[in-house]
Amino acid sequence: MDLKRVSNEDKLSLCRKYYIGGFAMLPFLWFVNSVWFFKEAFIHPSYEEQKQIRTYVIRSIIGTVIWVAIILTWVIVFQTNRVAWDVIGDKLSFVLPRGIP
Repeated sequence: MDLKRVSNEDKLSLCRKYYIGGFAMLPFLWFVNSVWFFKEAFIHPSYEEQKQIRTYVIRSIIGTVIWVAIILTWVIVFQTNRVAWDVIGDKLSFVLPRGIP
């Protein structure tokens, strides 16, 4: 979608929907929202809805950073303690039969 063709009210509505969608365990929407609306919020000439868009973009950036920090922390903790935690999945083995020649 080309944001140049969309009215300012529709931009605000779309930005709000992406921001709220991020709370539905879809933090990728926050990332998309912050990238997609960054120019609208900070670079384009001022208009009435821009202040609200800027607020949603800043909050989306903060949400994205928090989620990335959580995911990275979990990956690091899990990978460093995986063997010590004696995870059941590590003990499972699967034997895949070869095809008949």
